[in-house]
Amino acid sequence: MSEKVALTVMVNPAETALPGTLISAIEANLAFKGANILESRWLSEGEAYDIVLSYLEPEKCEKIAIDTLRGERVDIIAQETDTRKKRLLITDMDSTMICEECIDELADFVGKKAEVSAITERAMNGELDFEKALNERVALLAGLPVSTLEQVYRERIHFMGGGRELVATMKEHGARCVLVSGGFTFFTSRVREELGFDTDYSNQLDMQDGLLTGRVIPPILDKNVKLQTLLAECTKHLIPLSESMAIGDGANDLPMLLGAGMGIAYHAKPTVEAAARTRLRHTNLRGALFAQGYGVEEFCP
Repeated sequence: MSEKVALTVMVNPAETALPGTLISAIEANLAFKGANILESRWLSEGEAYDIVLSYLEPEKCEKIAIDTLRGERVDIIAQETDTRKKRLLITDMDSTMICEECIDELADFVGKKAEVSAITERAMNGELDFEKALNERVALLAGLPVSTLEQVYRERIHFMGGGRELVATMKEHGARCVLVSGGFTFFTSRVREELGFDTDYSNQLDMQDGLLTGRVIPPILDKNVKLQTLLAECTKHLIPLSESMAIGDGANDLPMLLGAGMGIAYHAKPTVEAAARTRLRHTNLRGALFAQGYGVEEFCP
């Protein structure tokens, strides 16, 4: 094999620093296993390091790095370099671009947060049918004033670290950025505008006389629609699937993650992490830029 492979090693700098001694150990073990190291550099000093090599498959590179760094809180991504920089970003919202699950925060205002959070957790791990679980949770919100949605967005929603840089940097380099969520249009439209996404897709809450009715207006945006949205965006904008990146944490993201050129399970539920090819467990969304070979000096604020 002679195709070039990029191996990216990343840490969360708030937790630890990536020492040069570990990088040297990885490079030595790669060379011992037959890799020809072509170039290497810090993408961000002490945070992310990139090694470009040949004569080893990505899976073998990852295994060597994982074995070398066993026990360290490190994220490792190996990939062929041909389509490394992506032209489409499609990403989930709740627990991905924002830190919270909006429906759980809404449920707190009717005294049902614990109950709804438990259902959300099971649904996102693939233990419950998504549409049924969504309808069940939304039904508990019946009678909640619509004004509560604005209060939740203003007071409880926090953007995920690195998300603003991710969208801004990819857009600066010509990528299309799409937000697709099983959550609600009230929130996705605001997150889209705040972070600079090109468009958003999500579910719509039914409202009457200033109150939530406890219904979601059909059709429901579920895992199949997320995958269809990825495919449609690629087709419409003439972007090969290999040049797409999908990010998500829940079971309803999995078909989209598996369909994209790179699908990142981001701080994901166990079933999603187990099935995905690429994972970020420790770093924030900056890791999705490092995975594409962007150095921190190229990041846009």
